[in-house]
Amino acid sequence: MDKNVLKRIILNNQSLIASIKVTERDISLERNANYIFVGPRRAGKTYLLYQIIQKNYLNDLEKVLYINFEDERLIELNHKSLQLILDSYAELYPHKPILFFDEIQNIEHWEKFVRRLADEKYRIFITGSNSTMLSGQMASTLGGRFMIKEILPLSFKEFLKFNRLTLDKNFQFSPQAVKIKKLFNTYLKYGGFPELIHFDNKQAYLSNLYRKLLFGDIITRYQIKNIKAIQLIIKKIAESVNNETSVNRIKNLIKSIGIPVGASTVFEYLHYLKESYLLFSIENFSHKFVERESKKKYYFVDNGLLNLFLFDQDTKLLENLVYLHLRRKYREIFYYKRNREVDFYIPQAELLIQVSYDITDIETEKKEVVALYQAQRELKVKKLLIITHDTQKDIEYKNSHINVIPAYEYLLS
Repeated sequence: MDKNVLKRIILNNQSLIASIKVTERDISLERNANYIFVGPRRAGKTYLLYQIIQKNYLNDLEKVLYINFEDERLIELNHKSLQLILDSYAELYPHKPILFFDEIQNIEHWEKFVRRLADEKYRIFITGSNSTMLSGQMASTLGGRFMIKEILPLSFKEFLKFNRLTLDKNFQFSPQAVKIKKLFNTYLKYGGFPELIHFDNKQAYLSNLYRKLLFGDIITRYQIKNIKAIQLIIKKIAESVNNETSVNRIKNLIKSIGIPVGASTVFEYLHYLKESYLLFSIENFSHKFVERESKKKYYFVDNGLLNLFLFDQDTKLLENLVYLHLRRKYREIFYYKRNREVDFYIPQAELLIQVSYDITDIETEKKEVVALYQAQRELKVKKLLIITHDTQKDIEYKNSHINVIPAYEYLLS
């Protein structure tokens, strides 16, 4: 690898970052920590690095060493030549740089290089699009030298900011509420990938992003042979969002279409889909370990990608959106199912949540209320919520109080 090429890349990147306009994300960081930012492609990890640089080092860009490992000029780079990056910087500047390594998972065996730099007291920020960067092996290799932070597409609060809307103090009661609800309906359908805001044809952008994720990050990376099977798995998972499902059920659905696939293959492909940040799963809190592994509920990393597979399925979209909000806030999320099912159980918050797009029908409301009441008696939790599209009220049932809240308002809490 030519040092002169590396020097040009370092200088070009410093100039580029200084010129880019960045809308800040609502992400708090420890002052002196090293970070690994993980999450799906196009969720904004690169711009988060730009945000950190502009906020902290804009007047001292000589100290910034930013490398994007998806730069085609670095195709010859491997783990044995990573030191050349630092050597090239040292020939430009006398400083100890702050390091920003973007999509570093593209370099095999990068971990030991980064660990050495951390031991040498470099300040380091890293991004990656593969959840194996969160694995136990990774944690062992890096030895607690990094804090790991998940970066998802925009939260609803960030989505409003990116649409240049600053919330009034009492927005629920102001004329601003009309605009917020309109933007919420867009967010519900198209999700929160930051670039999407600049596209009129949002469906086309999301379709292209999905194809890149499927063929670039999943099929090619994991050398998948049965392409039709993994496409059908994704489709069946989308159709099953908000329902408990199992590997065997997915296998049988695919085989019924005439595509031969075994349970072990389905299990393996689901693992790849989660590693690539397309899907997440949660378990039934009431199940034993074996049952927790065999039956799960699945959610998509973004509503826009989920909606590519759905037609007029607002209930599924709403539950997926609530899950993503909960994932940003809480460490552990379960669903709870015995005789009846409750969509989400958050042990640390002593919270049970039902998601129901519309509870104006008396029987629908009763079903949600009874499920919450029964689960509350079994789990001894304090707080019960029903999240709807636009209904807000309080329900008293026996000795339980249930708060019904519109999703747009809950997502801003």
